[in-house]
Amino acid sequence: MAHWIIQTILSAGYLGIVFFIFFETIVPVIPSEVVMAAAGIAVAHGQMSFWPLVAASALGATMGNMLWFTLGNRLGYERLQPLVRRYGRWLTLEWHNVEKGTDFLRRHGHWVVLALRVSPVMRTMISLPAGLVHMRTWLFVIFTLIGTAAWNGMWIAGGHWLAPHMHAWHRPIEWVVVSIIGLILATYLWRVTHWEKN
Repeated sequence: MAHWIIQTILSAGYLGIVFFIFFETIVPVIPSEVVMAAAGIAVAHGQMSFWPLVAASALGATMGNMLWFTLGNRLGYERLQPLVRRYGRWLTLEWHNVEKGTDFLRRHGHWVVLALRVSPVMRTMISLPAGLVHMRTWLFVIFTLIGTAAWNGMWIAGGHWLAPHMHAWHRPIEWVVVSIIGLILATYLWRVTHWEKN
C-alpha cells in the first residue's frame, strides 16, 4: 500500500499533489497525512523536492478550504442551514457542530483558524464557521497557507526521516497505513449511519 501511494504521487507530480489535497479537503478518501509522509519518502530518495512539495500541498489545502469558507461567507446562516440539514449526512456534517465552531471562533478570535491548521482536530471544519462570521478573506488565506504548509511540512519531514527505516519496518508500516485508511472509512460509514438531522 505504501509503495503504491508513493508511485501514485510520483506519477501525479506536484500538480497532482495540488489536486489530490484539494479533493481530500472536501472528501477525505486517503488522509493527507499518509500522502505527505509517503511524499517525504520520495524526497529522501531524491525523487521530489521538499519546498515545492510543501508549496503544492499548501496550495491544494488552501483551495479546498476556500471552497468551505466561500460557502459560509456567501450563503450565510439562513441559506446554509437547510442545505446542511438536507445533505449533511454525506459530508458527515451536523448543523449543531457548525454552530459550535462558529461560537468558538467568535469567542476566541480569528487566530483560531491558524491554530487549528496545525491541529488534528477541526483543521478543515473551521473553514465553514470562518466564512459564516465573514472573516476577512485575505487573512483567512494567509492563515490557511501558513498553517497547512507547517502541518504538511511536518508530515513530509516525518516521511523523510522514516525513509532509511522502510526496509526494516516495511510490514509494520503497511499495516499502519491500511489500518488508518480502514479506520477513516469505518468512521465515515458510522457517522453516515448515525447522522442526526438537527
